[in-house]
Amino acid sequence: MAAKRLYEGMFLVDSALATAEWEGTLAVVENILKRADAEVVAIRKWGERKLAYDIEHKSRGTYILAYFKADGRRIAGIEKDVLLSEKIMRVLILGTEKRPPEMIEADIKGEPRIEPEGFRERDDSEPRRDRRDMGRDYDPMGAFDSQPRGGRRDYGDR
Repeated sequence: MAAKRLYEGMFLVDSALATAEWEGTLAVVENILKRADAEVVAIRKWGERKLAYDIEHKSRGTYILAYFKADGRRIAGIEKDVLLSEKIMRVLILGTEKRPPEMIEADIKGEPRIEPEGFRERDDSEPRRDRRDMGRDYDPMGAFDSQPRGGRRDYGDR
C-alpha cells in the first residue's frame, strides 16, 4: 500500500441544499472520502458565493474545504464519485506538497491568510506576454513574417 499524502479538496454544493441540511451535505462529502479510504484531517464551510455562470441552473454555491490524507491512486475514484453524486456540483483536488505548512495550518483553523516570508504570488501588475508582442508577427498558416503586420495584406488578387 502506498503512503498517504495530504490533499486539499474544494467541493461545490448548492447553497439552498447546504442551508436546508448542512449536516447531510457534510455527510455526503465525508462518505465520498471514506469510500476512498481517505483520512479526513479537517473539513469546514469555506463560504457561499455567487457563481460566475450557472451550474445545473443554480446561480449560488457553497464551497466546502477539506484536507484529507489519501493514496494518490484513489483521487480519480473520489472525482468519479463526485460526478455521480447529485448533491455535489464540482470538485477540485490539489496536492499540498508545494504549499508552506503555515498556510495549510491557517486554512485548517480558518484563520485569515498570511503570506510567509519569501513567498511570492504571481504579480498581475507585470504585463502578460502575448504572441503579438513578439518581434515577429504570427501567421496562422504557420509562417512568420519578418516585418510587423500593419493593416490589411494585399495578396495581389484584388
